[in-house]
Amino acid sequence: MFELSTFIQKTILQPVKIHASRRAEKERLGFRTKVPRNVNLEKLRNGYLFPEISKLELQHVEKYPNAKLISLGIGDTTQPLPEIITSSMANYAHALSTADGYTGYGPEQGNKALRKAIAKAFYKDLPVKDTEVFVSDGAQCDITRLQLLLGSNVTIAVQDPSFPAYIDSSVIIGQAGEIKAEARRYGSIEYMQCSPRNNFFPDLSTTSRADIIFFCSPNNPTGHAATRRQLEQLVEFARQNGSIIIHDSAYSTYIKDDSPRSIFEIPGAREVAIEISSFSKFAGFTGIRLGWTVVPEELLYSNGFPVIYDFNRIVCTCFNGASSIAQAGGLACLSPEGFQAVHSMVDYYMANAKILVETFASLGYQVYGGANAPYIWVHFPGSNSWDVFTEILEKTHIITVPGSGFGPAGEGYIRISAFGQRECILEASRRLKTLLQ
Repeated sequence: MFELSTFIQKTILQPVKIHASRRAEKERLGFRTKVPRNVNLEKLRNGYLFPEISKLELQHVEKYPNAKLISLGIGDTTQPLPEIITSSMANYAHALSTADGYTGYGPEQGNKALRKAIAKAFYKDLPVKDTEVFVSDGAQCDITRLQLLLGSNVTIAVQDPSFPAYIDSSVIIGQAGEIKAEARRYGSIEYMQCSPRNNFFPDLSTTSRADIIFFCSPNNPTGHAATRRQLEQLVEFARQNGSIIIHDSAYSTYIKDDSPRSIFEIPGAREVAIEISSFSKFAGFTGIRLGWTVVPEELLYSNGFPVIYDFNRIVCTCFNGASSIAQAGGLACLSPEGFQAVHSMVDYYMANAKILVETFASLGYQVYGGANAPYIWVHFPGSNSWDVFTEILEKTHIITVPGSGFGPAGEGYIRISAFGQRECILEASRRLKTLLQ
């Protein structure tokens, strides 16, 4: 009798229970295809940093609906665009309603007049040709296109801390390897630590060779602009190792000292570097979306094939070109009057940065950045950066960004953005002094 009961349990009842359980699970989840999830996306540690900050901001507003929240977290510009720029875009858009003014697709590489204007405005004393300038919908989009260009079989190095898109895009494309949870880093990425101890520049004598080196100057988040000597060392390191530098110069117009504004100011860089940049932060185009990438003709793969040809193919295949209206605005930015107007906005944000630097310095904190970039990098020794973020948010209603979101070396720091209205910056200064004194 016992044996028969066991047989029934194992052969009839248990399979029925398992089948019912699986059916209930399927009903709970809904219909599923047979297509597996991209394994690289499964390796991402969590949500992308800045949408996560935005989510926490919304939750805080719901929790404290009467509090006046001040956002100094995501680096989003706040000053109105100069009228010369908006009127140019408006006139172009209006012309699209006429037979003579209508245009459709433009060149995937960008409006030729804008490519020439970018080469003249940002590379006037350098041998950068307009045909090497590829206009895009923003530097972050170009990071992903460059990853598509380079493929999954390359090794990469990044500054630590650094803009999270370099690492996350590397994970998605399949370059990063497995996550090492205890070290909070990916096994196949070379993390080049950049801290106050080494003047925010990696020790290249101990840095392993990588095919691709992502380097941002002025750096996001630390605000450090690499010196000429530092960039010379980086270019020489790339030449010795046969590497390609992807130089992010999105904040170059904020540089106030004699630090290089372009990697191509360094002799030999045209053979080892690509530069990406953007209208977002210097012209307030964060929502308009306009940027560019420079790929020199001299940059070659190991087999001698020019990289520019492949990047052109990527652009033609994966991108139909930046908005013609945005490009009209870009041209207005680079006119003499427009260029002066956008530089006034840069000066406004840098004045904000000075206020924030002085606030933390007066409280005895080690403060970095704010001199050549609109970011302030503040050290809270021995503290967890997410704990500092949470305490500041809860007690002052100010959004910042925890340093660890930018890499392991960011632990113990927070990043504060100077993009804000002046009255908000002054109010934030008062609240921070009240909390931290």
